This record gives sequence, C-alpha cells and structure tokens, in this order.
Amino acid sequence: MNDVVGGVIGALSGALAGGALVVASRRLARAEDLEPGNEIAAKVGPPVVCAVVFAALTIAYLSDPLGLVLRLVFGAVLVQVIFFDLEHGLILDRVIVPAAALALAFSLFQQPWWAGIATGLVIGGLFLGLGVVGSWLAGTEALGLGDVKLAACIGLFLGPLPSLGAMVVAFAAASAAAVGVAIWRRSLAGRIALGPYLAVGALIAMYPWR
Repeated sequence: MNDVVGGVIGALSGALAGGALVVASRRLARAEDLEPGNEIAAKVGPPVVCAVVFAALTIAYLSDPLGLVLRLVFGAVLVQVIFFDLEHGLILDRVIVPAAALALAFSLFQQPWWAGIATGLVIGGLFLGLGVVGSWLAGTEALGLGDVKLAACIGLFLGPLPSLGAMVVAFAAASAAAVGVAIWRRSLAGRIALGPYLAVGALIAMYPWR
C-alpha cells in the first residue's frame, strides 16, 4: 500500500470515527446531564479533525500495523477531549481512564518499557503541583483534575521527548489564546480550558516529525 492509498483510507476511516465520536459524545453529555453548547462545531469538528489525524498517522506508520491502530485509537480519544472540553468544560473519567489503560499498555512495548510510566508520573505530578499552587495563589481552581489526568495520560503514551514537545505546543497555544481572548474582551477576567491545547499538542507530537 502506497502513501496516497494509505492516506485516503486513513482519511475515510477518520471521518467515520469522528462521526462515531459525535454520537458517543452526545450520549456522554446526556448521561452527565450537560446542556449542549456549540453544536455546529461539536458535530463538524470531530469528523474533520479525525480525518486529518488518521490520514497523517496512517501514512507515517503504515509499516507498524499494531502501533498504527493504537495511535489511531488514542488520537480519536484526544479529538473527543478537544471538542467535549470546548463544549462542556469537562474531561470525563469515562474517557480518560480507559485511555490511560491503553497508554499504559502501549508504553510497556516501547524502549525502554519504563520511560512512558516515568514520564506519566512526572508530568502528572508536575501538573498536580501546578494546580495546587495556582489555586492557592489565585484563590480559585487554577487547573482541573481532568487536565492533570490528561497530561499524565499523554506522558504515558508518548514518552519523554514527544511529551515535552506536546507540552511546549500546548502552553504556547494556550498562552496565545489567552492573550487573544483578553484583547478581544478587553479584560483579564476568565480562564482558558487547558485540556484542548494539551490534546492538540499531543496530536502534533504523535506524528514522527523529521
């Protein structure tokens, strides 16, 4: 299978997976008694983003079928996190706990096997510390536990260097978004959900940039 065929198959598979994510997210929102937000973005975003992500990963990992499947599943989870968090401001344990189990299993087959586990523990601990200190300084919740769990999960799956890249992208994008929102609103009030930016950073880091 050449890159063009692989990319087309990946894009079509991603669009279908994104459609399934839309349905699953609607059901999860109803189960949590959540009100719908921007329904257009929630319905259109996952199929489009999944198509792009699946196409890129399929081309990059054609020679590693099992690794490709695991990356596609984790990529789909990250896409769900992006749009669900943007719409509802939540990262659900029903999503992130199975994703963490997948990430743990994936990390055990990497070299060295302990690198992903160590990275997940370190990043999770750092984010938890940032959340505690930030909440103490700001007098309100600075970082949700969902963000902490997502960061730890990303560390488990990606390992040290890709996770570092993901965090740099995430914080750079979140900072730019915060500045943009502050300028638009002409106010420093409000907060930016970090989860979608962490997920975007992880999606970018999953691709083997050369």
